[in-house]
Amino acid sequence: MSALPPTDPDDEETATGLRKVIHIDMDAFFASVEQRDNPALRGKPVAVGGSSARGVVAAASYEARVFGVRSAMPSVRAARLCPDLIFCPPRFEVYKAVSRQIRTIFLHFTPHVEPLSLDEAYLDVTDDLRGIGSATRIAELIRARIRADTGLTASAGVSYNKFLAKIASDQNKPDGLCVIRPGEGAAFVATLPVKRFHGVGPRGAEKMTALGIESGADLARHDLAFLRQHFGSQADYLYRAARGIDLRRVRADRPRKSVGGERTFERDIGSGPALREALERIIGIVWERIERSGAKGRTVTLKLKDTGFRTITRARSLPGPVADEQTFAEAARALLDALLPLDQPVRLMGLTLSALEGEGSTPVPAGADEAGQGSLPF
Repeated sequence: MSALPPTDPDDEETATGLRKVIHIDMDAFFASVEQRDNPALRGKPVAVGGSSARGVVAAASYEARVFGVRSAMPSVRAARLCPDLIFCPPRFEVYKAVSRQIRTIFLHFTPHVEPLSLDEAYLDVTDDLRGIGSATRIAELIRARIRADTGLTASAGVSYNKFLAKIASDQNKPDGLCVIRPGEGAAFVATLPVKRFHGVGPRGAEKMTALGIESGADLARHDLAFLRQHFGSQADYLYRAARGIDLRRVRADRPRKSVGGERTFERDIGSGPALREALERIIGIVWERIERSGAKGRTVTLKLKDTGFRTITRARSLPGPVADEQTFAEAARALLDALLPLDQPVRLMGLTLSALEGEGSTPVPAGADEAGQGSLPF
């Protein structure tokens, strides 16, 4: 359900000079909060989400992940994979309260905090408020404060840009720390499977494998013309990522333009009933994201990509903010019904809520070109 970072040159705003960036990612956040608040759940496989036939897993504990249970998975499938799985209804107000606690900790060290969701954020600590100077030390202090104040664990990635910091935070999960220092990025990325790149989903990794691209090193061997031929608008991002390049700045004032998600199907779907069933699952996933973010918006957009890679989008704007899941679902269903029957089967479907209240006009930053790399204490 993820998308690659934007690469529109009109949507770029770059950082100046070498930065010290931390990416903090809470470990199995929702599920960990449930285990913290209910000791009987500790050490047991837990999924946050609905257990009904149309339920979706919003988060899974590490004990559940051993069985293959993952977020955005249909609850029915999760229960088949892990018969002892314990479902907990989401408590978003609790998660938001804990998230506010965590953000207060971040702001003790830097005002440059860019939240990505309730459980993760980028921090620019190039000039930290406490005069500590070491991004690694700051990451250690933040993780210790989170544990002391909330009883939860967080993983951290430390590097000189956002792309590398995000990859690093996932390297030693859970409760881990990874540092990628200046000059180490390209070599680090070269060793990674391309499926570890942010935004490269299973289908994208499959396409790369068919082209003989399985690692960052494989990707770096191809020039921009080749990548544009095969990956279109995402080529620039992939080219830079394979070289450890990303000069997007950490933006505390980054406006949220929309909330949504999309799914690439394992098999192409052509029939109306199957498409409607797929839409219901996506409605559940996206609405949970909307609730999680607290966003209020008026425009519902449906996106389809068919087997010919043609993208079809339809949108409906309501008089006021979408108040509940039923209203959101009705708008999405109407958009799909208006398109059926389709000429070709569908390989991807997505939904977004936009025209958000308080939405600003400042563009969301994207990738940028390489600049010189100096030396900073990490």
